Amino acid sequence: MEIEMTKQFNYDDLPVIQTRQGKIRGYQSGGTYIFKGIVYARAKRFQKPEEPECWDGIKEATSYGYVSPMLQEDVPNGELMVPHRYWIQNENCQNLNIWTQSLDKTAMRPVLVWFHGGGFSMGSSIEQKAYNGENMSKYGDVVVVTVNHRLNILGYLDLSQYGEKYADSANAGQEDLIAALKWIKENIKEFGGNPQNVTIFGQSGGGMKVSGLMQMKEADGLFQKGIIMSGVPDKSYKYSDKDSTPLITALLEELNFTEDEVEKLEYIPYAQLAQAYNKVSPKLEAEGEYVGCTPKPNDFYKGEGPDVGFRKEATKIPLMIGSVFGEFYMKPQTFFKDEISKEELMKRIGARFGDWGEELSDVFQEVYPEKNLADLLTLDTVFRCPTKKFIKEFAKSGGKIYSYLFTLEFPYQHGKTAWHCSDIPFVFHNTELVPVTNIPEISDKLEKQMFDAVIHFAETGNPNHSGIPQWPVSTEEREATMIFDRVCTVRFNFDDYLLELHKKALPNLTLANIEQEDDQIQH
Repeated sequence: MEIEMTKQFNYDDLPVIQTRQGKIRGYQSGGTYIFKGIVYARAKRFQKPEEPECWDGIKEATSYGYVSPMLQEDVPNGELMVPHRYWIQNENCQNLNIWTQSLDKTAMRPVLVWFHGGGFSMGSSIEQKAYNGENMSKYGDVVVVTVNHRLNILGYLDLSQYGEKYADSANAGQEDLIAALKWIKENIKEFGGNPQNVTIFGQSGGGMKVSGLMQMKEADGLFQKGIIMSGVPDKSYKYSDKDSTPLITALLEELNFTEDEVEKLEYIPYAQLAQAYNKVSPKLEAEGEYVGCTPKPNDFYKGEGPDVGFRKEATKIPLMIGSVFGEFYMKPQTFFKDEISKEELMKRIGARFGDWGEELSDVFQEVYPEKNLADLLTLDTVFRCPTKKFIKEFAKSGGKIYSYLFTLEFPYQHGKTAWHCSDIPFVFHNTELVPVTNIPEISDKLEKQMFDAVIHFAETGNPNHSGIPQWPVSTEEREATMIFDRVCTVRFNFDDYLLELHKKALPNLTLANIEQEDDQIQH
């Protein structure tokens, strides 16, 4: 849609919004109504979220709310590739932000709810600049919501054997997301949204949150569609269902608490709790014990669909799912791929892939004739392979699923392949906020193609629009992958053999050791 840009600001003349708990006032900027830091729940540590308290008067919703405390302090880095914002941490972090074009209760616009990345331990709804929902709302004429919730041991620590009040402490972070979706269902009409047309979407850990909620009965009916971006990890990313007793015992001992003093874990300062956890968990993790910080399969959460089977309710939810070409190969290459000799390049390929190097090179050039052969060194299988398995199993179960792969090369470090998070600015229509994504005559067109696919999917459950080739659903036997690049194409089962060879050459490549692999590529 055509947007008339304006610098208009409005606050005093805006209507007050009546939510279930009380009245709030946001502000309007450039035609978009913005509400920040709306509290959707409250919770005692390790316990289920409850409805927030009601209030009298009018609350301002013009400042972002707290974000979940982290186990480690953030260290600014990689800002060119993924520009960040850092925010105040506090356990009272159950809040959300809304961008909308209308406050008409009858507008019934599609609602997109964003779950941030960072696994289940880090991140926030505003961590990346590209998470800003203003452009998505404006250019897509939709309601955008971004959510904060409890992370790490606050959101995912199993204390269930120590009392009924901790019944689902192992999945409290997911319960927060469900509470946010319930709040949205009850209140989003006041912001021009349709509570019966909600799409949840997320990248990396956010994508895992999408697939996780699909496997939780409590979330049924709270959303109608899902988008999973680089969010299906390999088996090295453990959703452990083991007994948590060794971890809790070690925590108590480290804190000089007895077994009957578990409740003290609720009240000690978070920094002290985190310090103790960080000290005892590495040894337990190395021994294969439960260490929390991810959802735990139990009566509340069935487990991931490709591993345990998709719930019947999950298969009724249309999905868009995909990953990016390079994912976690974040470090700069130590050579210029357009200048390196073929002989030297083959030495590097041989050093990495051994006897499989030559065949992999031949197959790669057949599969990606437009790419430089050096890109084989950064080709992702850690997310792409399990994503393909997810697609196959979901389609086999009767689900409607659209596959994509983001393969754009960027004008950075002499032609860097698409990295983890590099597709987010295109999905949010925010390439203007991430300078490295801007390529003359390329970025604007690709941004519109990807963005329109997301908006059409949110509206109808089908991403097809006039700006891209026809994009079929994938079936159990035929994956129809939309390649988002300088030229968008749809290809069928195109990289199966390439990925099979790659896995044979690097059978031990996992998310757990990807950083070590990244180091090897550089030398």
